[in-house]
Amino acid sequence: MGLLRDSDKEAVKERLEGMTGKVKFVYFTQEFECQFCRETGELLQEVADLTDKIDLEVFNFANDEEEVKKYNIDKIPALVMLDESEKDYGIRFYGIPSGYEFVTVLEDILMLSAGDSGLSEEAKEVLAKLQQDVHFQVFVTPTCPYCPNMVKLAHQMAFESEKVRGDMIEASEFPHLSMKYQVQGVPRTVMNEEHSLEGMVPVDMVLEEIQKIG
Repeated sequence: MGLLRDSDKEAVKERLEGMTGKVKFVYFTQEFECQFCRETGELLQEVADLTDKIDLEVFNFANDEEEVKKYNIDKIPALVMLDESEKDYGIRFYGIPSGYEFVTVLEDILMLSAGDSGLSEEAKEVLAKLQQDVHFQVFVTPTCPYCPNMVKLAHQMAFESEKVRGDMIEASEFPHLSMKYQVQGVPRTVMNEEHSLEGMVPVDMVLEEIQKIG
């Protein structure tokens, strides 16, 4: 019995029929001291099995030091998503992308496959002029209906600009980070440690905020 029901698999398969280019999942896991590693791995495998356009590569967080360093992975479960050329845009999922967040995984697959962030020309122009690196950490929970929009936006910006990295962080799986960044509600978006946004906010407001980062 998998994590996805048969009806879910059919819906996902239909959604992924729109893929053009291939996508690669790079997954970091370990057997012990990782609450949702096994379930996350199963979920990614089930998705990859639905199309020949998704490849899944699995690494051990404790043993595969070279890959951990290459992708700058500091916690697990961790998913890196690459396009057909295996370019790393800085798109990360930390924690199981279940519930509402599963939609973000599908959206990212289609974005990477199509090679288009989907952002407006105005947003692309702002991102093209960024002088500083921007690291998004978007704290989420699986039951939050507003969280996927913020994660998707962070990932779109990461896709569009080499100066941007976008992390989804499942708040309950990383309580030390939730405490560090004072996460009392989700989504909470932290940028470069000291800047933050509460709730779902429009793209213009996010762009305004990242332009303030020195």
